[in-house]
Amino acid sequence: MILCKPKNSIGGVKMYSEKTNEKSEIKYFKKLMRETEDDRMHIRYNALILHYRGYTNVHIASILELCKHTVGNYINAYKAEGIEGLEMGKSPGLPRYLTAEQERKLYEVITTKTPDEVSFGLRKNWTADMARKWVKDNFGVEYSTRGMQDVLHRLNLSYTRPTYTMAKADEAKQEEFKEDFDLLKKLA
Repeated sequence: MILCKPKNSIGGVKMYSEKTNEKSEIKYFKKLMRETEDDRMHIRYNALILHYRGYTNVHIASILELCKHTVGNYINAYKAEGIEGLEMGKSPGLPRYLTAEQERKLYEVITTKTPDEVSFGLRKNWTADMARKWVKDNFGVEYSTRGMQDVLHRLNLSYTRPTYTMAKADEAKQEEFKEDFDLLKKLA
């Protein structure tokens, strides 16, 4: 951590003669810091505390290990919009590769058809890799298997292994086998 003197200091002592509300601003941000558990908001509040103590953006950036432009953004956002300007919005991220219509079509195909109905051989259960190949063939959009898993998750589709039951199974014989097997387990 680099310590430096505030820009309006004499012998390292901050001069508060110009603005009297700087102390109240600092108290306000300290109160907000105590009330939040969000580490990113702590950094923003710290930047503003240092700003009101008279540190330059360059010094604040070096103390908090931020970019000087980021510090300036925090200060300007607070001055323009108040505390709401510091609140973090949702990061937009990259745009989706599939349109809403294409995602709807993918969902429809997976929920209403088996892979063999859409030319995947003798397969009856969808996998992320098969969905990835189907999307590439039909929409020309290429995904990694993990990327397709994220798409399927976003569409509220989850993978469950199918369980098979024998159509001609004799329930009496199955119960007899379970009892015999339990006896064998106890003896072993």
